[in-house]
Amino acid sequence: MRTIWMKGGGAIKLLFFILNNLPMIDKNVVIGIVSKWLEDKDYFLVDVTVSLDDKIVVEIDHAEGVWIDDCVELSRYIESNLNREEEDYELEVGSAGIGQPFKVIQQYYIHKGSEVEVLANDGKKYKGVLTDVDDNQFSITVQTKIKPEGSKRPKLVDQLLSFAYNEIKYTKYLISFK
Repeated sequence: MRTIWMKGGGAIKLLFFILNNLPMIDKNVVIGIVSKWLEDKDYFLVDVTVSLDDKIVVEIDHAEGVWIDDCVELSRYIESNLNREEEDYELEVGSAGIGQPFKVIQQYYIHKGSEVEVLANDGKKYKGVLTDVDDNQFSITVQTKIKPEGSKRPKLVDQLLSFAYNEIKYTKYLISFK
């Protein structure tokens, strides 16, 4: 807990509240430590959060999944680079959650060929196979019912839909047990 005393009535209470509700650990410091550990590894950083109560949550991912031994190794590496005498914190290291919205473009690349759900900014949901990815946009193939002229019944046809990343609210991997 940090305390700074200043002259003045309400300003002391406000400053005390603000200072005691700011995380002591700088998120950028944690990102730097994790980035150093990630060098020469096929893992990539998905997210780092530092809450007001100094809980650090680090999410990593890998094309072939995340191994618990690697999470333990990264956790120990972070702890060895932070000083517990100066900063009291709780640390959680894990993989990006399956079924959770993608947070970084690398997640699109590793899920290429998988079934995903996309929620567009206009509120429409699409389910399809992630077929193409680049740094500006991605495409999914969805099955759409179309009634050909002269036909009595509609047919399912593949339709390619492309989205810029700023045109969507989220994309997430769909788990299939087929």
